[in-house]
Amino acid sequence: MTSTYAVLSEGLEKRFGAVHALRGLDLAVATGTVCGILGPNGAGKTTAVRLLTTLLRPDAGSARIAGHDLVREAAAVRRRIGVTGQYASVDGDLTGRENLRLFARLHRVRGPAERTSELLDRFGLAGAADRPASTYSGGMRRRLDLAASLIRRPEVLFLDEPTTGLDPASRNLIWAAVRDLTAHGTTVLLTTQYLEEADQLADGIALVDQGRVAHTGSPAQLKSLIGTQVEVVVANADVLAEAAAVLDRLTGAQPSFDHERNAVGAVSRDSTLTLPRLVRELDAAGVPLLDASLRPPTLDDVFLRLTDDHKERAA
Repeated sequence: MTSTYAVLSEGLEKRFGAVHALRGLDLAVATGTVCGILGPNGAGKTTAVRLLTTLLRPDAGSARIAGHDLVREAAAVRRRIGVTGQYASVDGDLTGRENLRLFARLHRVRGPAERTSELLDRFGLAGAADRPASTYSGGMRRRLDLAASLIRRPEVLFLDEPTTGLDPASRNLIWAAVRDLTAHGTTVLLTTQYLEEADQLADGIALVDQGRVAHTGSPAQLKSLIGTQVEVVVANADVLAEAAAVLDRLTGAQPSFDHERNAVGAVSRDSTLTLPRLVRELDAAGVPLLDASLRPPTLDDVFLRLTDDHKERAA
C-alpha cells in the first residue's frame, strides 16, 4: 500500500497547549501527483506541513513519507523531501549563485556548478545570479528559495503558500516548475490561498477544516458536489417571484434574491439543464429577462460552501 503513496498519514494529532491544531489528519497522496491542501486560516494546514516535514513531532497518529516512517525514520524522510516555506530562507548577503552552491555543498550534490546554473536558468535568475540576494525583488527571492529546495531533486516537495504576494509572471514560472517536477515523478504537496492555483495545478485536493480533512477529490469532483450556479436578472422587481418559481421548479433548490439587481439565483445539480431551456421556461412564464446565466462552480464556491457545511455539522 505504501508504495502507491508518496505521503500517507493516519490520525495525525497535534496540540499546542489548549489549542488542538490537528484532530486526526488522514491523507493519502499518490506518487507523482500534486495534492492541494486548502482550508481557512487556522484550519491546520501549516501545522500539517510542519509535521510531515519532521519539523514537529505528532502527539498521536502515524505517517509514511516516500516509504519511510515519519518518526522512526525521520532522517531518511529529510533526505527525500524538499521544503519551501512561506518565507524565503536564502541568505541575503550571498549572491543567487552562491546561495545555490551552498545548498548543493550541504547536500553533497554531484556537479554543484552545473546544477546551480541549471536552476538559475529554469527560474529566470541567470541575469541576476551574481547579485546579492538582498537586492532581489520579493518574487525573485521566492524563486531562488524554490530553486534551493530543488537542488537535490527531492522525491516529495512541500510548498507552503509558495506564490503569496508574487506578480503573475513569477507565479507562472513557479507553476511551470511544479508541472515539470510532477512530469518527472516528484510528488508535490501545495498549500495555497489562491484557489485558482489549486485548480490549475492540483490532481487532488484535501480540504482541511478544524484540524481534519473534511473533503477530498479532484477539483472536478469537488465542484460536482456544489452544482451549477443559475442566475436570472429580470426587467422589474414585480416579476421576481415568478422567476423564482421557475428556478425552483427547474432546480429543486431554494432560490436566493439580490433585490438591488432584480436578480434571483439557485444551484442546480441537473446536468441536463441548459441556458436555452432556462430562457424558454422563463419566457413561457411571462418573465421579461435582462440576463440569464449558467455558471459552473469555482473552487471558491466549493471552499465557501463545504467549509460552512463542516462548521454547521461541528456545531
